[in-house]
Amino acid sequence: MAKLYFHYSTMNAGKSTVLLQAAYNYRERGMEPILMTPALDTRAGMERIASRIGLEAPATGFDVQTDLFALLALRLEQRPIACAFVDEAQFLTEAQVWQLARAVDDLRLPVMCYGLRVDFRGRLFPGSAALLALADEMREVRTICHCGKKATMVVRMGPDGAALKDGAQVLIGGNETYVSLCRKHWREATGDTPAQR
Repeated sequence: MAKLYFHYSTMNAGKSTVLLQAAYNYRERGMEPILMTPALDTRAGMERIASRIGLEAPATGFDVQTDLFALLALRLEQRPIACAFVDEAQFLTEAQVWQLARAVDDLRLPVMCYGLRVDFRGRLFPGSAALLALADEMREVRTICHCGKKATMVVRMGPDGAALKDGAQVLIGGNETYVSLCRKHWREATGDTPAQR
């Protein structure tokens, strides 16, 4: 039975590695997946998914205007697809998450989304919020804070090495920009207190 999955975590937990391994497993068994990634994330190059440990694969790019249901329906008309994998799923729009849910329900296509749950301010991304509401199954990909506790938050570092508190929700970056922390150390890094919330 097809399902909509949301694999979520903070930065540098290995989401892309898990995605690429799962896609490899499908191919190894003679089943063809489709890999998709937002066009705005060009860290690995255009229309590529790459992990920090060196795994990478070509992917179909999409932007906020792309109808993902239509894209998947067209691909299924052209050739069999066993599963759809979406990297950086936090950048999906709410409408696109509904389109993926339709692909699961109407096309019977399993869809596995991998992305961040919250931004550097501790707020849900729109795509993540929609996935938390609509996904049939959710799985946390875990990583750790420097203290050894589970990291659930991420800070965006400024040029001076201090945690930023304001800015655009979307800023593409890697280890040079973001650090995953437990909630306690995120609060310390951002100077967060209950009165500020």
